[in-house]
Amino acid sequence: MVNDTLQEKLESLRRCIARLESKKPKTLEELENNIDLQDIIAINLERAIQLCVDSASIIISQNDDKSPQTMSDCFRYLAETQELEATLAERLIQAVDFRNLSVHSYEKIDWQIIYKILDTNLADLKDFAAMITARL
Repeated sequence: MVNDTLQEKLESLRRCIARLESKKPKTLEELENNIDLQDIIAINLERAIQLCVDSASIIISQNDDKSPQTMSDCFRYLAETQELEATLAERLIQAVDFRNLSVHSYEKIDWQIIYKILDTNLADLKDFAAMITARL
């Protein structure tokens, strides 16, 4: 059952990544001037990060250890147990910081940073998806 749940999370994560890739604007200006595009990208980034957190929590729940207290702690735990590369865990912790900002302070989002995330950091989500795939 745990593998089925992880598989569902993985498929949802892949859909979010594909949506982000398909909607990535050609320029920062296009992103800054298109509110609908901003919403699509912000929501799919939030979902993708949350799916990573949820998946990490499922993996951790299979162990008898104490549950992490924060979303970021999920990735720290996976790094400590060597189930996740430490540098990837650190980047996913930063992604959680973005997710929290996006959810709680949407009006403060720096679209230049989001544009950079679309250019360089989607690979982190793909790497996490690969880790889940390897576990299944």
